[in-house]
Amino acid sequence: MAVRRITAYGDPLNGIVEFRDVSYSVGSHAVLRNFSLEMGQGEMVVLLGRSGAGKTSALKMVNALRVPDTGVVVVEGKPVAEWDEIRLRRRIGYVIQEVGLLPHLTIERNIALIPELEGWSHERLAKRAYMLLDLLGMPPDLFLHRRPHELSGGQRQRVGVARALAADPPILLLDEPFGAVDPVTRHDLQELLLMLTRQLKKTALFVTHDVREALKLASRIALMHEGQLVMVSTPADFIRSDHFEARAFLASLD
Repeated sequence: MAVRRITAYGDPLNGIVEFRDVSYSVGSHAVLRNFSLEMGQGEMVVLLGRSGAGKTSALKMVNALRVPDTGVVVVEGKPVAEWDEIRLRRRIGYVIQEVGLLPHLTIERNIALIPELEGWSHERLAKRAYMLLDLLGMPPDLFLHRRPHELSGGQRQRVGVARALAADPPILLLDEPFGAVDPVTRHDLQELLLMLTRQLKKTALFVTHDVREALKLASRIALMHEGQLVMVSTPADFIRSDHFEARAFLASLD
């Protein structure tokens, strides 16, 4: 009898994103080696590892910013190589540490960039930006018409999350998005992200080298070491693990 793989939320894995025996090198340096991972709908999978472990390279293969040398990356049942890159990227929300808001546009226009390219009406765009700012705890009447330089770092990061969610993509990629904000703001943003992903049932791949962040956010932690995936576990099992790299990260909590 086949074994059903179950997410932390009790749902069967259904391969929203899959890495199948992926390897990738830059020159003679092996960045990823035989990397295989499957993500189910509604999961928050955290790629945890030291600098240079291959986390960001793996994440960027999901939206075709990196191309594997061997192996296949599959998104929604279709190999990335078979997707039109523009269509693929509009199916994926992307949040990075630097945020990347366009300084000459209002917050409303920054949020609406992708839906506008998708041909949404002005009324629909305005409603979506208003709703997302409200959901993110930023009173829309105060923030819609401001520009990025008028916001704090934490507020800009919230707008970055809103922009990633604007076209209602099923998948989110988050590359150390909260690394540049203060600890209190980081805690608030983590709580907000957990609420949003659970409420909106998004599948998220989150990159970090912070074990506290991984333990807090992950439905499963995918631990990477020198380009290889060495362990995939729930946070509870990670804490109990005797793997040397897991123990090294847990030792940093002391």
